[in-house]
Amino acid sequence: EIFDYVLRNWRIVKVATTKAQRKLFFNLRKARAHTGWMNPQEIDALATSLNVSVANVKEMEARLTSPDVPFDAQDDEDEDAFRASPAGTLQDMRYNPERVMAVSTAETAQQEQLSRALNSLDARSRDIVRRRWLAEDNKETLHELAAEYKISAERIRQIEKKALGDMKRALHGATLEA
Repeated sequence: EIFDYVLRNWRIVKVATTKAQRKLFFNLRKARAHTGWMNPQEIDALATSLNVSVANVKEMEARLTSPDVPFDAQDDEDEDAFRASPAGTLQDMRYNPERVMAVSTAETAQQEQLSRALNSLDARSRDIVRRRWLAEDNKETLHELAAEYKISAERIRQIEKKALGDMKRALHGATLEA
């Protein structure tokens, strides 16, 4: 059980997956006379003693001696040095036509649902919601709207709360229909 635990957790990526590789994993470290790369005679002797191929010994030695590479290597220290990282080999899906179209379609559908929900409100409620929540900049305060409509700020808050609830129900109903 301890050997299995070591194999599963030694590195993020499994080093030894087959029975021959597991045998090599545990015996290679014991059999090596030094911490550097093994010479051809040592590789042949180890392969013969463990009854595995020379290629398997070379592959396992490369796995054990190679350093772990961070998934997304940071290049902050030295901008001139190139560091290949696994994250750099992944495909950039931001410009995938299928994804772009799906995002565009979803945004259009959301805009249409929002417009329908807004249009379901009375004019005053729609104006309050637009100016309090949908304005790009200079969103108006309760007191500013209260002064304009000549009602209390608390009444503006109540109208806003009711309008947002009505919109939520309208949007929820539109989601269920789709």
